Amino acid sequence: MKVKLQDVQTVQPPYSRNTEDIIPLVEFWLANEDERYRRKAVKIFEGAQVNKRYSIMPPETVFSALSFEERNKIYTKQAKIIAAKAMNKALASSNWKASSLDYIITVSCTGIMIPSLDAFLINEFGLKQSIVRLPVTEMGCVAGVSAMIYASEFLKANPGKRAAIVAFEAPTATFLMEDTSMTNIVSSAIFGDGCACVLMSSEEEAVGPEICGSEMYHFYDQTHMMGFDLTNQGLKMVLDEAVPETITAHFPAILHPFLEKFGLTLDDLEHLIFHPGGKKIVQTVETLFKDLGKDISSTKKVLREFGNMSSATVLYVLKDVLEKQPKVNDYGLMLSFGPGFTAQRLLLKW
Repeated sequence: MKVKLQDVQTVQPPYSRNTEDIIPLVEFWLANEDERYRRKAVKIFEGAQVNKRYSIMPPETVFSALSFEERNKIYTKQAKIIAAKAMNKALASSNWKASSLDYIITVSCTGIMIPSLDAFLINEFGLKQSIVRLPVTEMGCVAGVSAMIYASEFLKANPGKRAAIVAFEAPTATFLMEDTSMTNIVSSAIFGDGCACVLMSSEEEAVGPEICGSEMYHFYDQTHMMGFDLTNQGLKMVLDEAVPETITAHFPAILHPFLEKFGLTLDDLEHLIFHPGGKKIVQTVETLFKDLGKDISSTKKVLREFGNMSSATVLYVLKDVLEKQPKVNDYGLMLSFGPGFTAQRLLLKW
């Protein structure tokens, strides 16, 4: 049973600001810190290789003392609006009726909604009452690939079906004004808000690249590497500085055995669809691939134009690769890292 990637569409939140225009807000945020610390923070923002980022609230509101409840209310309101726009855009692009969907997965880790976002989309679009729904809420940056793995497994087991994945992330809703730690400065410098919708199908007439295989790779005893701590003020970022080195140490085990299962090597990959977790992680992966002449320009482009949008980011990279119109029989590898610590891979063939 073949599973095909039908389409990917993205929608940006209503507010945006270039990095140079964010700097005064950063200086306001850190006004009570010493001058040396403020200069270091500004340099981090300027050197993050993120030229622009989008947000679900005005930047001035992001850098304000909103409560967790107030931020989460903005998150839930915008999630419903922006996710519906992304899904409508994807359905229209593929000329699919919403009622034809059999499976819906919603992905987000940057706010709390119960009922989850998929329940609201069922009502918004009048999806079939028997639709299978799956909210993925606690997997962070890796969850875009995770959702495609889950959708692929469902579709392989159910011929002639259609699935939609909606990844909505708003890291600005997790910003803590009270937290002036270097971890929060770094995460604030690289993250932005965004939304993507992926359509997949196991119909005989389905078009698009085939999902050839997928696999998860879990790092033992590394749960401290990445995630959120739930505090009275909100979600506090956890981001260990050893993440790039940890990825480097495991990289051969993550890639080579997986590709060997399909009779492939890195030389056979034409398209690397890699999640841009931040400048250091991108540089780490680029260094690992450069000797093979592999191109991660789409990854760097998405980081530069949107920042790290958690789970949605790799789907933006996927869209950029699709727009380059890969050739028939080209292989592409999707790769993301996230809390757990985990790496997840998905192999595409055009």
